[in-house]
Amino acid sequence: MTADASPSQLDQLKALTTVVADTGDFQSIVEYAPRDATTNPTLILKAASKEDYAGLVDDAIKEADDSSLPETKRVEAIIDALLVRFGTKILEIVPGRVSTEVDARLSFDTEGTMRKARDIIALYERNGISRDRILIKIASTWEGINAAAELEKEGIHCNLTLLFSMAQAVHCAEAGVTLISPFVGRIMDWYKAETGKTYEPAEDPGVLSVRSIYDYYKKFGYKTEVMGASFRNIGEILELAGCDLLTISPNLLEELQNAYEPIEQRLSAAASQAKDLDKIAMDESTFRWMLNEDAMATEKTAEGIRNFAKDIVKLETMIQARL
Repeated sequence: MTADASPSQLDQLKALTTVVADTGDFQSIVEYAPRDATTNPTLILKAASKEDYAGLVDDAIKEADDSSLPETKRVEAIIDALLVRFGTKILEIVPGRVSTEVDARLSFDTEGTMRKARDIIALYERNGISRDRILIKIASTWEGINAAAELEKEGIHCNLTLLFSMAQAVHCAEAGVTLISPFVGRIMDWYKAETGKTYEPAEDPGVLSVRSIYDYYKKFGYKTEVMGASFRNIGEILELAGCDLLTISPNLLEELQNAYEPIEQRLSAAASQAKDLDKIAMDESTFRWMLNEDAMATEKTAEGIRNFAKDIVKLETMIQARL
C-alpha cells in the first residue's frame, strides 16, 4: 500500500473477483498471492527451460522413465509427471486449484482426452492431491467439450480453454463443465489485425465477448464459472472487474500491484439477470455452424491448438535430450 494506505488495484480487484495467476513460475505466485493458478504447455515449457527448475525436470525423469517402454511412451509419461510436479508445487503455494492441460494434439479426440485426463488425475492422487483441487484444461472443440461432460460426471473438474465464441460457451455450460477461459487479448489481436483499429478497454472486442458470455450464464442460471484470460493490458482486466475469475500474467499482476486508482465493479449477476436475452438451443450442427460463421473464433481456436501442440513437441524434444 502507499503511504496513505490506499489499497492497490490488485487488492481492490481481489475484493470483486477471484484472481488467478497465469504462470508456471513459483516465485510470481508467491509474490501476488492468487487463490488459484493456471498453466499451459507454453508456460510449462518456459519455466522448465530455466535452470531454477532443472531439478524438477530431473525428478520427473527419475519418477517416470521406464526403459521397457517405446521412446514416445517414455517421453509422454515423463511429461505427465512433469506437469503434475509443477501443479503439485503450485498447490503448496495457492490455497485453491491449479489447472493442468491435456495434450493439445488430443483436441479432436474425445476418448483420448478422457484417458489423458484420468491419467493426470491419477498421478495427482498418487501425490496425495485431491481431484477437487485440479482443473483439467481442454480445448473448447466439440469433442473436447463432450469429453469434459463425461469427466465431470466422474468428479474430474474441467477448465475449457481456447474459447472465443458464444457457441463454445453455450455448449460448455450445457455440458456442465466447471469453468471456462474465454481469451480476451487474442480476440482483440484478431480484430486489431483485421481493422487496423486500436480499441479502448470499454469497446475491446475481447472484453465485450466475455461480458456477453457472463450475462448469458447469469441470465439463465448456469453454474459454470467464467474466467477471463489472455489479457494484453490492465484496462481489459479492470473492465471485467466482478467476473467470476480472472487469470492474469505476472507482468500485469505487477502493474495492478503498483496502481492505486479506485476501480469499479463492471459485472454483476444481478445486472445480467435483468437483461433481455434469448436462449440458444445448442446441438452439434448449430455449434459447428455458429463457429463456422465466426471467422475470428474459428481461426483463433485452430491457431491456439497448433501453438500449444508445437510447445508440447518442444517439451518432448527437451526431455529426449535429457534421457
